[in-house]
Amino acid sequence: MSRTWSFIMILLFFPGINLFAQGGLLTEESQEPWETPPLWSWWTDPSAEFFVQEEPPQEEDDEAPLFEPDWADFYAELYTRGDRTFSITLGVLFPTVFFGSLDDKGHGLSPGGTGTLTFNYFLTPNVFIGGELSGMFAGTRGGKMIYIIPFGARIGYQFLFRRFEFPVSLMVGAAPQRYLTDGYFGLIVKPGASMFWRYNSEWSFGLNSIWWFVPQWPRPVDVGGEMIRHNTYGNFLELTLSARYHF
Repeated sequence: MSRTWSFIMILLFFPGINLFAQGGLLTEESQEPWETPPLWSWWTDPSAEFFVQEEPPQEEDDEAPLFEPDWADFYAELYTRGDRTFSITLGVLFPTVFFGSLDDKGHGLSPGGTGTLTFNYFLTPNVFIGGELSGMFAGTRGGKMIYIIPFGARIGYQFLFRRFEFPVSLMVGAAPQRYLTDGYFGLIVKPGASMFWRYNSEWSFGLNSIWWFVPQWPRPVDVGGEMIRHNTYGNFLELTLSARYHF
């Protein structure tokens, strides 16, 4: 019985002992009562620190991130080996310098129209090869028409600057020609330069400036018992617009 009363007395006086341990008695300076939480709140209060194991502080990673957040100045190669383009071109063709057997009479041609289908295959991000098929028509002084249908192989190099592309190319091929009932099958050489703006991953649009060199070496004719060749060297300037598809 005496042990039971002793245990009860300890429970009654235990909060008071805690007050002494924490310096919570009334003092002349504070004159404020110390509020001691009930004994059972130590087991139910979430803020109690009994039996709580502190988590170790997380170590900061001093290593630099593996990615660059700002990509504004990054430009990947737009072309790789195997990339291809297909272009549709339309514009105007101007006759320029003609020499040879036409020196005295002149060529008598007016500006005409032209169109071209072009295929390119990239060997590197800048070097390409391909082929093209063109057509042109122009009027003559007598109201007639001359037609030339060039086709051939091409090679070129393309400079890149952001979304602008500057291909320079050289086409060498054949040029079937027709004027009234006369025909001729000869050589054509077309050096040129272009400027394209890359609209998106599939399309670009541009301007072309291309020089046509069209020589004619016909068979010699008998003039007064003398065989004479009427060789002619024609030159045209092509100014055109292109739409180019990338695949």
